[in-house]
Amino acid sequence: MDRERSYSREGYLTENYHYFHLKDTAGQERDFHFHDFDKLVILLSGRVDYLVERSTYALKPWDILLIGHHVIHKALIDQSQPYERVILYLDRKYPERAGDGTNLAECFERADRQGRPLLVPDQESRQVIAGVLKALDIAAADDQFGAQALRDTLVTQLLIAVNRLSLTAGEAAEPAGPQYDPKIAQALSYINENLSQPLTVEDLAERIYLSKYHFMRLFKAQTGTSVHAYVRQRRLLYAAQLIRRGVNANKAAADSGFEDYSTFFRAFRESFGINPGQLK
Repeated sequence: MDRERSYSREGYLTENYHYFHLKDTAGQERDFHFHDFDKLVILLSGRVDYLVERSTYALKPWDILLIGHHVIHKALIDQSQPYERVILYLDRKYPERAGDGTNLAECFERADRQGRPLLVPDQESRQVIAGVLKALDIAAADDQFGAQALRDTLVTQLLIAVNRLSLTAGEAAEPAGPQYDPKIAQALSYINENLSQPLTVEDLAERIYLSKYHFMRLFKAQTGTSVHAYVRQRRLLYAAQLIRRGVNANKAAADSGFEDYSTFFRAFRESFGINPGQLK
């Protein structure tokens, strides 16, 4: 198993940071999960949709995604074309230890506060970041004197560039997510606004004036998942958000549409690998 998948499975980081530059036709990332470290993703080529909490981001080349520690996410990868990306796993405390008082993790905190994890660099920012990444690729294989100090310096440069971009991101409109068929978009909107209510395939299909089976086929083609699986995932994500805000797990289960706690408990543990109480 490669290093990226190992970190994703285990969810923790034993180093200050770890830098990946990967290009492959990888299969899907694991189901919804989270880490104890921050995660920076830069798409270089290919197509991937990132589901972050309850939002979906269709990344374009050079888009930057900031996924803070304990933020639940999942990547949906188009395997028909090479998927090239840079990923930086970052110990939240490392920028504090390495810096001069400047909070280089502020970009992750700001993304969490504002609910805007996606950054779109302008041409100037892209050139700066591309130069740092090129130097990091070279430094990654360097074993000469001062190699680690050089890598540390380049990671700091990357974080400074991303933080500067983050400071101006609020001036631009939020990039759009995936484009869905209008009827499927209507169904998705209804699901996300009514998670505490019964959501049957029959009722959803009737609301958008499609037959049950046509709706199921179109939904799967557009979202990559079944109606049942999508509703379950959204309910679990909403419950996880409530628990992180301090809501009791039993109430979070009920408010997110689960009829009994045992069903919720099993689904939560299956998806996230921990018990609901451990999420706090």
